[in-house]
Amino acid sequence: MLTRRQKHILLKFFSLFSVVRGYNILVVVIAQYLASIYIFAHDKPLKKVLFDVNLLMLVLASSATIAAGYIINNFYDSEKDLINRPRKTMLDRLVSQNTKLSFYFVLNFLAVVFASYVSFRAVIFFALYIFAIWLYSHKFKKQPITGNLVSAILTVTPFFAIFIYYKNFELVIFAHAIFLFLLVSMRELTKDLENIRGDLALDYKTVPVIYGERTSKVMLTVLALLTIVSGIALILFFKIGHMYYFFYLSVVLLLLFLLILWKSNKKTHYLILHNILKFIIVAGVFSILLIDVSVVLNRL
Repeated sequence: MLTRRQKHILLKFFSLFSVVRGYNILVVVIAQYLASIYIFAHDKPLKKVLFDVNLLMLVLASSATIAAGYIINNFYDSEKDLINRPRKTMLDRLVSQNTKLSFYFVLNFLAVVFASYVSFRAVIFFALYIFAIWLYSHKFKKQPITGNLVSAILTVTPFFAIFIYYKNFELVIFAHAIFLFLLVSMRELTKDLENIRGDLALDYKTVPVIYGERTSKVMLTVLALLTIVSGIALILFFKIGHMYYFFYLSVVLLLLFLLILWKSNKKTHYLILHNILKFIIVAGVFSILLIDVSVVLNRL
């Protein structure tokens, strides 16, 4: 049996894990390695990619920066989250704001240390990334459209770091990036619809608050159609191996998304839509394995 103190420490650990969204960071780490093996450095030996210390440091720097970003975002959104996600917020509040801010600075410092192992340019890159995340949380998040675009850009930035490192400028990479960017943009706008009650209460100038739910749905429809087109383009014009199964599934799910979207009028409906998009993104990460199922054997 755990003692009362041990239970308290365990709860605080889960609270901090909830704040930094450890499960999201794990998915990003897996995505960065799979993208490196199958897309960015597909012409390099597998061992050279897996045991590349510079790549490891970039992944660790990205993870630390993202975790710090979730902390500062949680700090600024604590009142709004109390309205939109009361249960999660109660768990998050088991760790004091001072403790969270301490972890925020420690994580950012570690990110710079990890980046410094790679190069001075990597340090500059992550310093700017850290500043951009703070600026988004402090200012841009409360602005319509700009906030959504900045958030989507910040989400794909960790992959941009790997892209710069490998200097691979193949067109297929940009095609994948466009698909991911559109999906993330859809997710951000769907989150705004899901959280409209808290945004209204605290005067967040999001798209649904300023322009209304109908305009937001129109924008989501346009984004969904663009995402479908980009997915079909990847199937038709690029060598993506068996990953085309994922893009076919994505098209079906996005059509389902549109069907549900125009019938949605409750928070639970928007939560379902949000989960559809999250599933597509996570499935997309693991479907990278389908690009070339024999790659592990051939590149050992």
